[in-house]
Amino acid sequence: MLTTGNQLKAARALVSIEQKDLAELVGVNVNTIRSMEAAGAGPIAGRSQNVQAVQRALEGRGIEFLNHGRPGVQLQAPSQRDRQE
Repeated sequence: MLTTGNQLKAARALVSIEQKDLAELVGVNVNTIRSMEAAGAGPIAGRSQNVQAVQRALEGRGIEFLNHGRPGVQLQAPSQRDRQE
């Protein structure tokens, strides 16, 4: 589950997608993405449907969200991504 602004920022960096491109992909304003990332290490505040849509879009690009005590992200191995498609 996407929980922090830092997770979102790291996930975007891993898949090389700009804020405006992610916003267009998800169907939200770029300011929504900026606000989510501005949460930093804190929890993302905002509409849960927007947060979930952002998470699904990034997962579709191979991101795995980690929340095992400390939130993080990782890029799935190519074999895992292929099985999901």
